[in-house]
Amino acid sequence: MRPVLASVWFVVTSAVAIAQPSPLVVVATTTQAGDLVRVVTAGAQNVQVTALMGAGVDPHLYQPTESDVVAMNKAHVVVYNGLHLEGQFDSAFEALREQGVTVYALSHPVKAAGFVLDALEEREGMRVDDPHFWFDPRNWQLSALNFAETLAQRDPTNAAIYRANATAYAERLARLYDWASAGMRSVPAELRYLVTSHDAFQYFALAFGWRVAAVQGISTASEAGVGDIQSVVDMVLTYNVPVLFVESSVPPTTIRSVVEAVRAAGGDVRLASRELYSDAMGDPDSFGGTYIGMFAENVLTILHAYQCAGVPVTIPEWRDTDLSLPDELLEAACDDH
Repeated sequence: MRPVLASVWFVVTSAVAIAQPSPLVVVATTTQAGDLVRVVTAGAQNVQVTALMGAGVDPHLYQPTESDVVAMNKAHVVVYNGLHLEGQFDSAFEALREQGVTVYALSHPVKAAGFVLDALEEREGMRVDDPHFWFDPRNWQLSALNFAETLAQRDPTNAAIYRANATAYAERLARLYDWASAGMRSVPAELRYLVTSHDAFQYFALAFGWRVAAVQGISTASEAGVGDIQSVVDMVLTYNVPVLFVESSVPPTTIRSVVEAVRAAGGDVRLASRELYSDAMGDPDSFGGTYIGMFAENVLTILHAYQCAGVPVTIPEWRDTDLSLPDELLEAACDDH
C-alpha cells in the first residue's frame, strides 16, 4: 500500500537563482495551482502571486486572454498543472521558457515518482495521461514539496520560508488524506461508485477504494454522445448506484440525461443536492476556495448524498485546526433531486 507521506525525493526542474527583484512575480494558471503557490509563498518577502483562472472555470477549454499573456510575460515563475490540462497554453509556455522564465508543472514530481495514471484515451494516435492527479492528497504533497524546492533555488533569500511552509502543508495534507479515507471507506464496498459528468476522479477513486464512471472523458473538450450516456445508464442500473453527481465547472445536461434515462428504465437514482468541485475550486472567500476546503467539501458532499440515499456512512471528526467546517456542511441536505 502506498504510504500517506512517502519518503520524498526531489526532482527539481531547472531554476536559475536571480538577484531578487522587488517583487518576485509568480503567475499560476488554475485555481488549485494558485492556492498551492499562495500556501508555499506565505510570509515570504517581495513575492507577488497572480492566478489567471477563477472559480468554476474549466481549464480544459480556457484560452489565455490578452491580459493573461501580459501577466505571464512579466512573470519570473509560471506555475501550471501540466499533463495538458491547460491545453491552450502549450505554445505560450514554450515561448516563456525561451525567454528564461521558470515554467513549472506541478505534475512533474508526481509523474517522475510513477504516480500518474494512463487515461486509456488517445489523442492524435498517442495515449494520454490523466491530468487530475491533485485528487489524491499524497500527490499534492509531492507537488508542494518539490515546488518549494524549485522556488528556493530561484529565490534563495526566501528558501527557508518556502521549505517550512511546504513541510507544514504536507503534514496537513496527510491529515486530510486520513480523514477522507475514514469517511469514504465507511461506505459499503459494493456501493462505492462515483458517477459524474466527466472523468476527473480516477485518482480520487483509487486513493479510497472506489470505482468511477463518467459520461465524458478526461477532457471536457470531447463531447458526449448518445452511446456514452447509455453506457453510464447501463452501469447505474447494473450496480444499483443510488446517487449521481454534477460538477461545478461542467454543465449538468448530460448527467441529468442519465438520471432521466435511469428513472425511465425503472431505476431508483437521485442527483446529489450539492455539486462536486472537479477542475476548478470555489470562490476565493469560500470554504471550497482552498485545496483543503475543496477536497473536504467534495468528501462531505459524497458522504451526505449517500446518507440521503439511505446508505450507512460515517462522517469523521474534522481535525484541521487551521480551517473550520461551515455549518452548512455539517449536516446532509436531502433535497429530492
